[in-house]
Amino acid sequence: MTLSTLLAGIKTLSITGDASVDISHVALDSRQVSRGGLFVAMRGTQLDGHRFIDAVLAQGAVAIVCEEVGEWAHNTTATIVQVPDTAQAVGPLATAFHGYPSRRLSLVGVTGTNGKTTIATLLYNMFRQWGHRCGLISTVCNYIDGRAIPATHTTPDAIALNDLLAQMVEAQCEYVFMECSSHAIAQHRIGGLTFRGGIFTNLTRDHLDFHKTFENYRDAKKLFFDSLDRNAFAITNADDKNGLFMTQNTRAQVLTYSTQRMADYRARILECHFEGMYLDIDGQEVGVQFIGRFNVSNLLAVYACACQLGRQRDEILLAMSTLHSVSGRLQPVYAPDGRVAVVDYAHTPDALANVLAALHDVQNGKGRIITVCGAGGNRDAGKRPLMAQQAAAGSHIVILTSDNPRYEDPQTIIDEMAAGLTPAQKKKTLSIVDRREAIRTACTMAQKGDVVLVAGKGHEDYQEIQGVKHHFNDSEVLKEVFTQ
Repeated sequence: MTLSTLLAGIKTLSITGDASVDISHVALDSRQVSRGGLFVAMRGTQLDGHRFIDAVLAQGAVAIVCEEVGEWAHNTTATIVQVPDTAQAVGPLATAFHGYPSRRLSLVGVTGTNGKTTIATLLYNMFRQWGHRCGLISTVCNYIDGRAIPATHTTPDAIALNDLLAQMVEAQCEYVFMECSSHAIAQHRIGGLTFRGGIFTNLTRDHLDFHKTFENYRDAKKLFFDSLDRNAFAITNADDKNGLFMTQNTRAQVLTYSTQRMADYRARILECHFEGMYLDIDGQEVGVQFIGRFNVSNLLAVYACACQLGRQRDEILLAMSTLHSVSGRLQPVYAPDGRVAVVDYAHTPDALANVLAALHDVQNGKGRIITVCGAGGNRDAGKRPLMAQQAAAGSHIVILTSDNPRYEDPQTIIDEMAAGLTPAQKKKTLSIVDRREAIRTACTMAQKGDVVLVAGKGHEDYQEIQGVKHHFNDSEVLKEVFTQ
């Protein structure tokens, strides 16, 4: 494919050299550039791609897309394309190189603080149950119609993402359900894609280490809906105070869902048990294998999306009754003696509050809730005391422990969490740095009728300490403890 073809529709400041040169591949990582390649020099949070231009030219790059033209430009025959913002250019470049794969798929993006993985995965499972070939791009794992592709980010970079979508087209996928993280939206990783629809879940504090302010975080989410075209649908949570804000400037058809007020799609809980709930969805009763009011919202978003994709309401409700929770999301682990533990990915104050509320609904005043939780290192430190506050407010006993400390001292993280607690809350709180020992202690304290909540890591099978990922899985540890 020629460079000029790839540049169609991209704003350029200058082009020096042969724009008709053939491009064999497009790369952001200088280590992936070889003869015939186009290198996009993007400024990242830690590295600036402009620093590696000399190296990629030596490796055979025939074209460079950059924001600044340096001395290296005098010593190369490669074509140089200067653009105002390489981050904005890379998405359209990547999707053009791969033949605009999203145009040949029904691509649905899911964004919000919590619920993205659950909604995207349930839609993927539901549509596959109906016999459709589907793709999934999520935090837990990416799938090309059943073939697992390990996930390193919630949303891959633009080049990896379009390569994945192209593979889905080749595998004859019809639908793709994709989590759209705030990082991915702000960094234009989804630029150039054509979405059939978008779903907004909710918005609470998260990722302020990257976005700096809540307003920046909120506005990053909104950009996704601003970019939808008039042929798309935008499904938003009317129960969230930012729900209608997200869609106020979109060209897409706006639809709302709610468990509390008038909306296009509505639901309410009829009964709640540890094994699941009975719901009323748009006047129809359905039993589901999920618990928690937040999961009612998640299921309602799934229902609304399936309706917008043309499925009949009765068949959607029937399929929903067979679905199971996603790995690491309110995942129960049972002991032979009747004790119960729940593993959940809740790693924001709001998510933790929602999970605890779900457990209280099921417990209905019977038995205690013992919560094990921590907070990640080298991330938004401001949410640490808030996490501890929510844990203490919703639990009878709290054990503060390590999550992924990364390059921070885990005891310091725990101390910063505990700083948010009142004297009364501290009396029911323990601090155990070793996560395995913290889980063991919680299970030892639990009696029949109690629930142990292990929060923060969910599906993750590692603990990151000083740059090294050690194998660690909360569910595995619980099963070991319960069988000892």
